[in-house]
Amino acid sequence: MRALARMLEPFLEKGQLIIIDAENVRHELGARAPGPKAVIRFHDRWLPLKMLWDPELVGAEAYMDGRLTLEEGTHVNDLISVFTVNRGPFNATALQKVVWSFKDGHARRKQRLDLSRNKAQVRHHYDLNTDLYRLFLDDGLNYSCAYYRTPEDTLEQAQAAKLDHLIAKLDLKPGMRVLEIGGGWGSLAIRMAQAGADVTSLNVSPEQIRIAEKRVEALRLQNNVEFICKDYNEFSGEYDRVISVGMMEHVGIGNFDAYFAKVKECLSPKGFGVIHSIGRYTPPGTTGPFLTKYIFPGGYVPSLSEVFAATERQRLWVCDAEILRLHYYYTLRAWRLRFEANWDKAKALYDERFCRMWQLYLSACEMGFLEGSTMVFQLIVSRERDAVPLLRDFIGDNERKLQAAAGHDTWFQRA
Repeated sequence: MRALARMLEPFLEKGQLIIIDAENVRHELGARAPGPKAVIRFHDRWLPLKMLWDPELVGAEAYMDGRLTLEEGTHVNDLISVFTVNRGPFNATALQKVVWSFKDGHARRKQRLDLSRNKAQVRHHYDLNTDLYRLFLDDGLNYSCAYYRTPEDTLEQAQAAKLDHLIAKLDLKPGMRVLEIGGGWGSLAIRMAQAGADVTSLNVSPEQIRIAEKRVEALRLQNNVEFICKDYNEFSGEYDRVISVGMMEHVGIGNFDAYFAKVKECLSPKGFGVIHSIGRYTPPGTTGPFLTKYIFPGGYVPSLSEVFAATERQRLWVCDAEILRLHYYYTLRAWRLRFEANWDKAKALYDERFCRMWQLYLSACEMGFLEGSTMVFQLIVSRERDAVPLLRDFIGDNERKLQAAAGHDTWFQRA
């Protein structure tokens, strides 16, 4: 325990971490400056030693297994916050620094996703029982960042606003052909079809396609929406619009040029695309080992420098860029609270360890958007400089028209 305490103590410049070890000895670390406080208990006497080499993954697995528990009213958000507000390096030994440096480099090389394996890795997450997602998502099963006009908006209001915001950016006209890369459970495809577009939606998850097709049939939109079980790199065609929401995070390091090349290839000369993705405002990095192993294998959040370097190489015009900062924090907070309120139902679908894992995932992402380096960006890209209206006022104008139209009841439908 002393070695772990020596590593953590200099790192904890803000807040306090109290560890009660397996011998019931209390170790109080940090408390040099105001910040979050967490009290945890180790039930494994070897856990401090194991955490020296991979503190994030070993700590996460210990929480999942119940070998690390929370004490004195601590919530998992408090524990994660202690580490997200302290961004300096651990005071590691020379050997540890060498090992961690190798691991970081190896992790980035490993995360250069082989496109042939992309389907299986995406399905790892999205082919889970849809009833699990119903426990915490809105009724439209929107599983990406919502658009909060105020922090007090409900999740349903914010997800409806997100769809309106995207539809407004697409500037759809009746009869336009739209390619959606990554269709989820179909809410955006439904909204685009209701706006008069003919939609082709790509998805590698058969489970999601099954649900989405039922929703489309229930609304009698099957003549306007086609779901295709293919990855973006397997598909060709020409469209007036291309949209990709929450999918670029699954492209993987080293594949951003291929991704934007496909967007460009599928656009008509006067067409344009809307790209919505999680990003980081810091330089390129890696995905944490817990998320990589258990949640999003192959997933990677790109830095803005990686994104714009790829659009430059593909000679795409970036006609508009919008950064959504706290919107995903509010979204994830709503998801986590709903998930925790439905813990027993989730446990009935899977088990206690899965629930702890899922809570840790939602909490870690929530705190990352509140205190870390992640945000969401929305780009409008085109092949030609004059494909997009001269002023971005068209987005607000379209949004106001959508808000003045009838409510959103038609797309809030379960399968």
